[in-house]
Amino acid sequence: MKPASRERRKAARPGEIAAAALALFSEQGFAATRMQDVAARAGIAKGTLYLYFPTKEELFFAVVREALLPRLAAVEAWVAGQVGPAPEVLRGLLVQAPGMGRGGVAAIPRLVLSEAGRNRAIARFYAEEVVARGMRVVAGILERGMARGEFRAVDAPAMAPVVFAPVLLAMLWRDTIGRHSRGPLDPAAMLAAHAENLLRGLTP
Repeated sequence: MKPASRERRKAARPGEIAAAALALFSEQGFAATRMQDVAARAGIAKGTLYLYFPTKEELFFAVVREALLPRLAAVEAWVAGQVGPAPEVLRGLLVQAPGMGRGGVAAIPRLVLSEAGRNRAIARFYAEEVVARGMRVVAGILERGMARGEFRAVDAPAMAPVVFAPVLLAMLWRDTIGRHSRGPLDPAAMLAAHAENLLRGLTP
């Protein structure tokens, strides 16, 4: 193997490890997944895995950074680039939200909810790195709409979780009951209905 190829392979390894970990966490849960299982799935020695990720929590953080945060960053960029009416921006955000859960990413909220009660590090990381950013995006749309007279006056930080809660439900459904049953919840249809009700309630 040429040196350049070896360096490229080494640079890609953290992402490959994170992908293997996401698959195993999704299949077995965080607590039941062993570091040696992840190493085997990634095709590396256990000692090599610990060189990149000293703890399983650090590995989970890497999973979130690799799989979820780029999608969140794309949403932030999309919202920032919209110049149209705030109601349509909010509707567009909700309509495209189900796509954030594709590729195994829908497993992440389930994993967090199952572990956060007993793992402070995971709870704090997810709250700061994911939830807070998502709430700021939604609150920013609400504040933009109020400033333009497109929304009635509301407490934007308090309303943001109300806007986002069905998105979380859609992701959890997709990764749990929705994996084995088609009904009775259609996440895309639910979020479209949520957008209609929400926008009616925000109308000045």
